[in-house]
Amino acid sequence: MKLDEAKDKFVQAWGSLGSNWGIPKTMAQVHALLLISEKPLSAEDIMSQLDISRGNVNLNVRSLIDWGIVDRVTVKGERREFFTAEKDIWKVATMIANQRRKRELDPMLKVLSQVKVVDESGADPEALKAFTSTIENIENFSGKADVLLDKLIKADQHWFTGTLLKLVK
Repeated sequence: MKLDEAKDKFVQAWGSLGSNWGIPKTMAQVHALLLISEKPLSAEDIMSQLDISRGNVNLNVRSLIDWGIVDRVTVKGERREFFTAEKDIWKVATMIANQRRKRELDPMLKVLSQVKVVDESGADPEALKAFTSTIENIENFSGKADVLLDKLIKADQHWFTGTLLKLVK
């Protein structure tokens, strides 16, 4: 397989993988392109290589910058903006985990803490018990997921890999 073909295949696969994780396909493709690029790319470079509009590039690059996995960089002698992705995949994974925690888990934990305080007067005892039990189970699971994500985010790559290998054995 030639290098250009391999790069294209990787970008397409990363896009599909991203969409499986709830990330827009084009955003994942932009990230993949920047991830494998040996030099910073301009919006025009991204547009031509992925055959997408300037607006689509700007929207997705902005989102990737917000996630902390893409940066704006200056290229000497150029007036255009250029972008590069974090190349350390461990850092990328921990940044994504941290953002997903903030955007998904933290709001759920907040809702769970609000709904577990129920006015019991006039409530059907069985329905109340079922609701309370379900909320407690979800809160317990979410709390454990929160602790796990916290450890993942703070963990050293070698510690995590070693721990994971011990679990697999």
